[in-house]
Amino acid sequence: MSTKIPTNSARRIGTVGICGIVAFWLDNRGVMAQTLDIGIRIELVSMDRHFHDISLGLYRLDGADGAEFLVHSYSRLAGVAGRLAFVAGAMKTMGGLVAAENGRLRFPCGREHNRGVRRVFLDICKLDPGEPPAARELNVFDQKAAATVTVTSYDNGRYTFAADEDADKAAARAGAIARGIVKLAETTLEDDTTVSFDCGHGHDVLVAQLLPRATNVRAAVREQETAASRGVLAAPSQQE
Repeated sequence: MSTKIPTNSARRIGTVGICGIVAFWLDNRGVMAQTLDIGIRIELVSMDRHFHDISLGLYRLDGADGAEFLVHSYSRLAGVAGRLAFVAGAMKTMGGLVAAENGRLRFPCGREHNRGVRRVFLDICKLDPGEPPAARELNVFDQKAAATVTVTSYDNGRYTFAADEDADKAAARAGAIARGIVKLAETTLEDDTTVSFDCGHGHDVLVAQLLPRATNVRAAVREQETAASRGVLAAPSQQE
């Protein structure tokens, strides 16, 4: 006869957690331990307002085709699997990620795009589960310029930003939004209104999702820093 005693371990390094789940089996041959590596936590929602205030984490792992991501919670509440599936599915629709093995996600290029994927995760956790996820368009209305800024996608992961007004303020705001995408998606600024991804691949869905945040990038960065420093990942015994 054997007894299974599940325990959990997690330690925090700054705003990044390195976590694993350890299960011990006791039998007449002694003690055997097995560790399930879920990767490095890169983002945390300490209280999911759409599902019983459980904590949700986004984890990064190394996969066969590059960086992979896992949406995970330690909660054992009924329905958690459905909530995790909703968030992961929405990250495909609204962030441009694709399915990897074992329920994980990845970008088609295989790169991490850390800031961008974290921002998408936070936005999706705020999304009303009753509303179907939808990808945004590559344009955004900027209130400061009273103009619509449209993004044009080119080969090799290049994007240009242009306002539909000729005023100097509108042109300046197009450049400001381009710089916002540099901060939110870690792109390279090639000129005042052109950015590019170092991976050389297009990420239209990701850029479109980040556009509204890029109009007020300081607020977006503050929010992300606050989310990273707020709370810790709760163990199952604290989420029952």
